[in-house]
This record gives sequence, C-alpha cells and structure tokens, in this order.
Amino acid sequence: MMDRDSNWSAAKAGERQQGVFGSAGEASRGAAFSRNEPEILPPGAEPGSGSNGGWGWQGSRPAEPAYSNSSSQNFEQQGEWTPRPSAPQRKRHAWTFAPATYTLLGINCLVFLGMVLTGTSMISPTTAQLLKWGANCGPYVLVGGEWWRLFTAMFVHVGIIHIATNMWCLWNLGLLAEPLMGPFGVVAAYVLTGFAGNLLSVARHPGLSFQNGQMVPADSWIVGAGASGAIFGLAGVLILLLKSKRLPIPAIETKRLRWSVIQFAILNFGIGLYTAFGKSPVQIDNMAHLGGFLGGLALGMPLVPRVGSPRALFERRRMLAIGGMAFLLALLTYGLHSFWR
Repeated sequence: MMDRDSNWSAAKAGERQQGVFGSAGEASRGAAFSRNEPEILPPGAEPGSGSNGGWGWQGSRPAEPAYSNSSSQNFEQQGEWTPRPSAPQRKRHAWTFAPATYTLLGINCLVFLGMVLTGTSMISPTTAQLLKWGANCGPYVLVGGEWWRLFTAMFVHVGIIHIATNMWCLWNLGLLAEPLMGPFGVVAAYVLTGFAGNLLSVARHPGLSFQNGQMVPADSWIVGAGASGAIFGLAGVLILLLKSKRLPIPAIETKRLRWSVIQFAILNFGIGLYTAFGKSPVQIDNMAHLGGFLGGLALGMPLVPRVGSPRALFERRRMLAIGGMAFLLALLTYGLHSFWR
C-alpha cells in the first residue's frame, strides 16, 4: 500500500506522505477455469461440475427407444432435455471473498482509532505518541531490546492522510493477491515482508554509533511507522506470481495486472527517492520500502512453479516458502542483534 512509512527525527518531526496506487487491482475479473481446480479459487467463482455441461434428461425416459412399423414412440411426451438444476448455492458476503485483506484493514483502522481516542493527534502525531503505540526506532530496538516494534510498527500510522493512502493501496493489492495466495498467504506475506522492511530500516538507521570503542547514541533518531514495507512486500510477491503462465486467467489480463503492480512500485520508489534527495517536507523511509519489496520477491520466488497447480501442491510449497522466509529473517535479526550487543 505504498505507505508514507514515516521517518521522524527526534529534533524535528516531519510529516511523511505515501504514494497512491493508481488502478484498482481487480483480482478475479475475467478468470476462466479448467476442470483442474487451481490452487486458490478466485472469489465468487466455482468450477462447473458434471460431464455433460450441466444438461440432463428431465422426466420419465425409456431405457431403449422402441420403434414399430405402425408408429414410433414420441420421447417428448415422456420427458425433455432441459438444463439440469444446479445445487443450491450458499450466499457469501463480499468480505468473505478476501477475509485476510479486510481483517488487515480492520486491524490498522482499529489501531488508528485507538490512537485518536487516547489523545494522539489525528493530523500530526508527535514522536512520543508514535513511540507509545509501537513505532519503529533503532535505539529502542537495539539497546532497549524492544524487538516487538518490528511487528507493531506496521500497524501504526502518522495521521489520517497516511493511513488513508496506505489502506487504499492495501485494499487494491490485497484483493489482487488473495485469490492467488489464499488468506493465510496474504497474512504471512504482510507480516514477514513488513518485518523485513522494518529490520532493514533499523540496520540502515540504527541511531547509534561507535566512538572510541564505545556505543553511543547518534545525534538524531529516526522513528518509522506505517504499513508501506508490507505493501511493497505484497507488490513484490505479485510481480512474480502474475508472471506464471499456469494461472486460470487470460494472458492479456495477467499482463495488464502485472504491469499495474510494476507501475505502482516504480511510482512509489520514485516518490521516495525524491523526498530523500529533493526539497520536500515529506519524509519517507525508503529502506523500509526496499526491505519489504526484496522480502516479497524472496517469498514469491518459490511459489511461482506451483501457481496453477493442484491446491495440495501449492499449499506445501507455500508453507516451505513461509518457513524459509521466517528462518532467514530470524538469522538476519540475530546477526543484527549480535553486531550491536
């Protein structure tokens, strides 16, 4: 959701802004299904069943057509070929088509609502208010041992504009990703890539330095908050998954969707670079974006060979990819902890 993942200085807090994802990701539009069920069914569609295309004989039908010299039996008097009635379909509410996406949206909105109701500024929260709610900050993580901030920071936002743009991007990318990855895959991608982005941000901006062999605080600290790392992670996964030729979606549609995600990533990386080197009052944590995006590519790579395969094969490959990604992040976290210990 290309969030305004905000960088804040202890001396001067600057408001950050996020890029906006242009076109809505409509994941399941125009999906065509084969008899082999894909690993994750796009929302609102079920493969057909039966070998005769859904048509059957209704009425009493004789076992064998009998003919005589005098007259022939008229089958239409006993029955006719009519569309076979389909099994009653259970009504499904729209949110159940992408439960993970809407759950993540709800958690982010509830956290922001809690911040506002407890006195946090809706427009421009202070650094202290962000840290109170779990924003990411190098010294707090590396010296204070508050590693949980690498998780909580992906649900904390810097004002109403920040969360609005982030949730818009999360909604678009989530609805596109969930039919391909399933609810569990989307949640795992959000958490793991968001963690990867925050971890790279702390590694690049630790807020600490060594002087005469002693570890001392740096002149300024960077406080980061927002779901942008996780959103970039979803974008990275989608760029790879939509490349698969085994998806039950027309090639022209997957190409259009993939190009839309690529444009989204390029646009928001460009905005981040401008805020880093140009004259802009907005501050963006480009390391969180980059870390999330690279994490998304790493997570999506093992999944590509199984996209479009039977569900069981895909789910096994998905578990291996998630487990491998979690193990890699654990190693990197331990390495960073050991370096600053």
